[in-house]
Amino acid sequence: MAAGLIRATAYLSVMLVASLATQDDFDGWRTQARALAAAEVPGAEIEWRVEGHEGDIFAVAASTPAPTEGAAFPVPRAFVALAEDVVLHSDAERFALLYAFLIRLKRREASMEDQADPALRRLEHLAKEVRRDIHKMRAFLRFREVAEGEDVRFVAWYEPGHHIVRRNASFFLNRFASMKWTILTPELSINWDGATLSEAPGATRADAPEGDPLEDTWKTYYASIFNPARVKIDAMLKEMPKKYWKNMPETALVPGLIAGARARELEMVEKSRREVGGNRQAAWEALREKAAHCTRCHLYKHATQTVFGEGHVDAPLMFVGEQPGDQEDLAGHPFVGPAGQMFNQALAEAGIDRATAYVTNAVKHFKFEQRGKRRIHSKPDGAEIEACKWWIGQERDIVQPKLTVALGATAARSLLGRVVTISGARGIQHRLADGGEAMVTVHPSFLLRIPERDRADTEYRRFVGDLKRVRERLAELVG
Repeated sequence: MAAGLIRATAYLSVMLVASLATQDDFDGWRTQARALAAAEVPGAEIEWRVEGHEGDIFAVAASTPAPTEGAAFPVPRAFVALAEDVVLHSDAERFALLYAFLIRLKRREASMEDQADPALRRLEHLAKEVRRDIHKMRAFLRFREVAEGEDVRFVAWYEPGHHIVRRNASFFLNRFASMKWTILTPELSINWDGATLSEAPGATRADAPEGDPLEDTWKTYYASIFNPARVKIDAMLKEMPKKYWKNMPETALVPGLIAGARARELEMVEKSRREVGGNRQAAWEALREKAAHCTRCHLYKHATQTVFGEGHVDAPLMFVGEQPGDQEDLAGHPFVGPAGQMFNQALAEAGIDRATAYVTNAVKHFKFEQRGKRRIHSKPDGAEIEACKWWIGQERDIVQPKLTVALGATAARSLLGRVVTISGARGIQHRLADGGEAMVTVHPSFLLRIPERDRADTEYRRFVGDLKRVRERLAELVG
């Protein structure tokens, strides 16, 4: 028995225990970290313990050294700001990670400017997650009205991912200073009575109210401003993950609103048609006006304007290019630059009158890279193509072309719903999801980029040949 006790004791180690009052006790961590670092205590010999939480059962506690006069050392202000955020993280190793980096800073073995340092990158990642959590709480917390005698109090239940409640208290105090409110969370509760901010123990979801008279009004308002033309589900879930939905009254409406988004989109177009007695031109003009204010992807922030399609709105033939170029972006019309001039020349040689067709682009805003004073074309990515598919779909619903020609791989991807190669898709009649027919060829800009004169001439003749086959197939479809 005695031998067993001796063997068990061998596993025990003497640790300096740095006690912290709360999970977000930055001041406590800073004071003790400075004293420990000044005494050159290795991080492996320190246990950071929050009061009320059990520590290492095999550790024998020893007192931390008291701060000594003259032992202070300079710390970059950027590290202090970083530590203030990292301390709020839920990672149990955060205090030790910060201390280890502090020791390296003291010894000049690390720098706040060394972005390649794995330890610094990890700390910055933790800080970023904390800042994101702070933002989420401000955005997704919902108060509900509760009677309090002859007065009212607004109570909210929230489940933060990190220890951010105290940090966020000042935000809610500044925003809702004129009303009495309580924020309940599993870790602690914050109360404001109009004069004093106080804390209380943590609560449970059952302690929070289920609803209030204002909630139905808020839901009605939210449903009325829900814009189906701007629904981007992946982006919405990234910004507002489903874990927050259960505490937000309006999110109960979201699944139904998303499910009905496509129907509402079609209803918008049909309404335009009905209002003008079925006039396609007026319906197209209404759609173009909506597209002029499109923010479905980020490209609108840099482009001069939306470049919408144009041509006869009952044309049997539709051409879809990639995106507007520099000159199209400035003019507001598709295919007016160098590629447009080559396009017009090839159409004429193929016997197609552009004036009888409808011409548009898969992406409605110019994507570019700024190089000095020049704006250099940049290929749209999948998300940008997907964001603009709604407009192409509505254009096709109004024009209802017999045949659609995809000029380039981007246009083909938009129309066919998958990535294709020109070599693999060229010369084939493709059936579209809406029942229409499509053919694929190169984009005129491809011809402009070919440096060898002989090859450029060969590819141009091939492009004209594709357009001649388009003319022949259109004649078959029109009858």
